[in-house]
Amino acid sequence: MAFLSSPSESPANSLRSSGSGMARPNMKAAQNLAKQKSVEKKAKTYKLPLGELALFTQQLSSLLLAGLPLVQTLEALQDQTEDPCFKVVIRDVRLDIASGNSFSSAVKKYPRSFPTLFVSMVEAGEASGALAEILGKVASYFEASVKLSKKVKSAMTYPIAVIALAIALVNVLLIFVIPVFAAMFADFGAKLPAPTQMLIDLSEFMKSYWWVVLIGCFLIYKLIEKYVSTPKGRRSKDQFLVRAPIFGNLVHKIALSRFCRTYATLTRSGVPILRTLEIVAAASGMTQIEDACVEISRHVSQGGQVSEVLASNTFFPPMMKHMVKAGESTGNVDGMMNKIADFYDVECEATIAALTSLIEPLLIVFLGVVVGGIVMAMFLPIFQLGAVAGGLQQ
Repeated sequence: MAFLSSPSESPANSLRSSGSGMARPNMKAAQNLAKQKSVEKKAKTYKLPLGELALFTQQLSSLLLAGLPLVQTLEALQDQTEDPCFKVVIRDVRLDIASGNSFSSAVKKYPRSFPTLFVSMVEAGEASGALAEILGKVASYFEASVKLSKKVKSAMTYPIAVIALAIALVNVLLIFVIPVFAAMFADFGAKLPAPTQMLIDLSEFMKSYWWVVLIGCFLIYKLIEKYVSTPKGRRSKDQFLVRAPIFGNLVHKIALSRFCRTYATLTRSGVPILRTLEIVAAASGMTQIEDACVEISRHVSQGGQVSEVLASNTFFPPMMKHMVKAGESTGNVDGMMNKIADFYDVECEATIAALTSLIEPLLIVFLGVVVGGIVMAMFLPIFQLGAVAGGLQQ
């Protein structure tokens, strides 16, 4: 009959098909919900990269200067942010402000996304009523830090890549190439030169016990990491970094530049000096500067001056001490600190350029000595073939 439906169009099948169609959206919604929950959880401890923070601060300052209210500014930044975790952070901060809390108290709940320096500058901006201008100064500070950090990383990329290549090449030679030569030399039946024998022994050890080397390197790394996490180990690490033969001078200049730039930015924004010293100590990452900030704080609270402490501390060069003293006498310490930071930024760039040009030939020599030494040690028996295979000539 024309009105009879086919089995595939029966009500049961239609219901089953409809249920299957509904299951897909439900499953997709559940996956999206689980993903959103994961992002929400990660956002609570999300560490925002400094470059992203600099961009956010600059945009925030620009929109506030344009006259946009803070809540609408944050809503606009939330919409254009591609990072899902930071989008959640901005949303929560915006909702917190909309409910009546201050901007500083809202960002303080996310210490890994917004460092102490940012929070303190926001507090100073709220107290002075010049939040947009102060955020502009913070953005400039972050941008200068990112710029210097990128230059240091770009200078370190080449030597790290070459050293990694050398390690990989040496391991390939030890594990795969040298055993072939060792089997050939075993047929000579004569005593091998000491460098060749040592290399063959090392090759046999690496071939059989490479996992021991990996475990040993991992354990050494963990022990060093644990030691450096202690106050004594951290102090030893900082002293070593400053006194290191090639990079020590650069590390020292970067630390001085960061100290001066942070101090000048905070002081110029109206942050009290004792609070400034606390933030400078936390932002420095160097025990030498942390100790100096504690000493300066104690000295200033007793009526002394910053330059007097710098003059007695060997970590700070004489030029810096004299410029800070001149700034104190003219009432322009933050301006002098900014000039010192600019000077050391230029010095850092010159040092990085010099190191880059110096490291390249040093690494070539290093590679030549390592690889050339292995090749020479393996061909030494062939060069001395008359002595090693003397039995073949008789």
